[in-house]
Amino acid sequence: MSRSARRITATVLASGALLAAATLPASADGRDHGQNRPAQRSTVVLGKIQYDSPGRDNGSNRSLNAEWVTVTNTGRHAVNLRGWTLSDESGRSYTFDLRLAGRSSVRVHTGVGRDTRHDVYQDRRNYVWDNKDTATLRDNRGRKIDSESWGRHHHGGGHRGHR
Repeated sequence: MSRSARRITATVLASGALLAAATLPASADGRDHGQNRPAQRSTVVLGKIQYDSPGRDNGSNRSLNAEWVTVTNTGRHAVNLRGWTLSDESGRSYTFDLRLAGRSSVRVHTGVGRDTRHDVYQDRRNYVWDNKDTATLRDNRGRKIDSESWGRHHHGGGHRGHR
C-alpha cells in the first residue's frame, strides 16, 4: 500500500471513530446531558385524605367542606402550584392558583369557602371523593406527580393517611 493510501485509510478510520463517538447516547460517555435523566421526584405529595365526610352526608356546605385532600410540600423551598390540578377518577378537577411554602400543606376542601394559605375551596355543591376513588395530582404540564387510591385497594374508614 502506498504512503498516501495509508494516510487516506488512517484519516477515514480516525474520522469514523470520531463520528461513532459523537453519536453515542448521552449517558454512554458517563455524563448526563439532560436527555436521559430520570424524572425528578417532586417534593409535593398528597398527604392525608378525608374522603367520607364525618356524620350524615346531607349536602350542606359544612358537610362538603369536611371532605378534603391535603397537598404537602416536603421540601425547603416554595413551589408554585399555579396550573397544577387535583382530580378524581370521574374527571372532576380542581386547578390550583397558589404558591405553597416549603415544609407546609394546603387542604383542598370540596365545598365553598374563602381561600387562605392553608385551606382552599373547590366551590362545589356536590361531593367529589367517593368511597372507592383515586386522587391524582398533576403539575402544570399534565405530568402525574402523585396519586392515592382507596376503597377497592385499601380497607378501612373514611380517613386515608399518605402511604
